[in-house]
Amino acid sequence: MTEKLWEPRPEQVADSLMTAFQNRLDGRGPRAAGYAALHQWSIDEPSEFWRTLWEFADVRASTPPERIVEHYDQMPGARWFVGAKLNFAENLLRFRDARPALLFFDERGGERQLSYAELYAEVARAAAALRGLGLSPGDRVAAVLPNLPETVIAMLAVTSIGAVWSSCSPDFGTEAILDRFAQIEPRVLIGVDGYSYAGRSFDRRGALAEIRRGLPSLVETIVVRYADPTDSAADMSGCVAWADFLDRAGPSVDVLEFEQLPFDHPVYVLYSSGTTGPPKCIVHGAGGTLVQHLKELLLHTDLRREDRIFYFTTCGWMMWNWLVSALAVGASVVLYEGSPFHPSGYALFDMAERAGITIFGTSAKFLAAAESERLRPRERFELGGLRALLSTGSPLSPEGFRYVYENIGSDLRLSSISGGTDIVSCFLTGNPNLPVYAGELQCAGLGMAVACYSGDGRPLVGAKGELVCTRPFPSMPVGFLRDPDGSKYRSAYFERFPGVWHHGDFVELTERGTAIVYGRSDATLNPGGVRIGTAEIYRQVEDL
Repeated sequence: MTEKLWEPRPEQVADSLMTAFQNRLDGRGPRAAGYAALHQWSIDEPSEFWRTLWEFADVRASTPPERIVEHYDQMPGARWFVGAKLNFAENLLRFRDARPALLFFDERGGERQLSYAELYAEVARAAAALRGLGLSPGDRVAAVLPNLPETVIAMLAVTSIGAVWSSCSPDFGTEAILDRFAQIEPRVLIGVDGYSYAGRSFDRRGALAEIRRGLPSLVETIVVRYADPTDSAADMSGCVAWADFLDRAGPSVDVLEFEQLPFDHPVYVLYSSGTTGPPKCIVHGAGGTLVQHLKELLLHTDLRREDRIFYFTTCGWMMWNWLVSALAVGASVVLYEGSPFHPSGYALFDMAERAGITIFGTSAKFLAAAESERLRPRERFELGGLRALLSTGSPLSPEGFRYVYENIGSDLRLSSISGGTDIVSCFLTGNPNLPVYAGELQCAGLGMAVACYSGDGRPLVGAKGELVCTRPFPSMPVGFLRDPDGSKYRSAYFERFPGVWHHGDFVELTERGTAIVYGRSDATLNPGGVRIGTAEIYRQVEDL
């Protein structure tokens, strides 16, 4: 039998936000039943589930929805929160007090902090300056930025106007960046002069100039001085420094205007690279992204205002988008820029102690690297406030689970989670009310009709197969850019099993409702008809 590594105490279950949500149902759904019954209800009664979540999360909308869902039997084709009007940034900036909103650390020893009041003021200035360029709803803004407070400020300013945000990490090659941004035809480019990684400095001014030349749609290029804030040479011809750009708005802007837009108005363009052709430009809607992230942060992560949440990510990975949505809960978001192993393998754990991180997110590969380096953070740092550790990016092996409990913390919830850029969220996720088993993801997310299919479309339990979702959900893409008839979108997800989302992961769903992810299904080997996933291969290689 799979080893149970952790189980919540009765008082933890009673105090969780998942339990608070169930208690709020008031006869509309299962209150005392276990998670399996709650999950099934969330699939069978989507209007009641998502309406209750909207209320529980206190979504800010100038116009409430007329209907929660239309065409629930169609995928694609379903419509969510029909008639609602809201603004994504307004929901993330609902708090404007002195509590820390952003805590920033980098590998060079830099530290900064912005309160919610300071964040709101900075976003207001940036939005006013962007409006001065004539930026309007639907316009695209491209960013090549490290994981800085300026990146969060810029995203919130852009989305407050109703413009669309798209970002890449500055370590991307110039050609890779242009393969993405040339498709979206941005009006504004926000870049960085350079960055540091593993103690080395990387000048990106030349690359930024090349990117500018490849984007004829630009009306302005803004440069954040990060490599050397005192270097006047960071100002390039035809560009404006970030600080000077904000000065265009004047010394202070008292009111931040939030454009009220339909629920599915675009908020992000993310990129998913296929086997042929340029990367797909996946357009995500503001409302769907917001409610899905609130569901995962509140119910599945158990995030509170008093929490400090961190995820090790660049701005080219969807986990950055997921992380910054924690501002809507009022928690403190911890940002880190640089190598997680500089100046030593303990860099992130040292930061976790100093920042008082309570929810720590990282990749399975980071944990595997920490294990291979024989790091023992619990012996060197006071991590008693850490109550959850999240892992994604690739499957976490059973040995990786055991490493966490033996060397990081014995009384924390380790949630391996799995989703993707395509849905900017998770299919399989954590749960504060459920135990943790070595090598297994705790559960399917509420409202996500996850199943495992055989090659011929038969549901499987206890056997390996294709990860699918059989019912619509709000964070499905609005569509792909440059796909007017939706044919590329349908081909990407609904061709293998018509009317069913085919995600491309090779998984097993267990009898107890947990899941095991073996890797991408298009990267499996098939010797003698036995499918072997990448996670199984990595596990054997790592043993060597």
